[in-house]
Amino acid sequence: MRQKTKEEYIEIICSLVREEGRAQTGRIAEAIDVKPPSVTEMLRKLEQEGLIVYESYAGATLTPAGEEMARELQRRHRTFADLLELLGVAGDTAEIDACQFEHHVSPETLNHLRLFLKFLRETPEGQRSLSAFREFRTEQE
Repeated sequence: MRQKTKEEYIEIICSLVREEGRAQTGRIAEAIDVKPPSVTEMLRKLEQEGLIVYESYAGATLTPAGEEMARELQRRHRTFADLLELLGVAGDTAEIDACQFEHHVSPETLNHLRLFLKFLRETPEGQRSLSAFREFRTEQE
């Protein structure tokens, strides 16, 4: 099993806080398939970095800095999921793959992808390109 990243913890904490009000250690461990002691260790690190407030037995919540990190991760995820769906990747697959991409991209690349998506959606040339690509894809399948 690979080590979970700080970003993955922030995402699951954000999700659990929305659903349950707090992210308890056991629920985090369950959600990301790691042992509770590993979760506790990471929660302490995240608290030291000012991203969460952690109380033993009560769980964790995000600080404003943690909430901002979660929002940026969601924006990254959405960028990749939207791009993949425009390419014709099925929604479920696009969501799964976006989860991988979002953690491994430079800010420069992300900015270029966002600009490219804007071009595709908002310009006549982009719309024509999308239409031509869809036709091409259909012919190739």
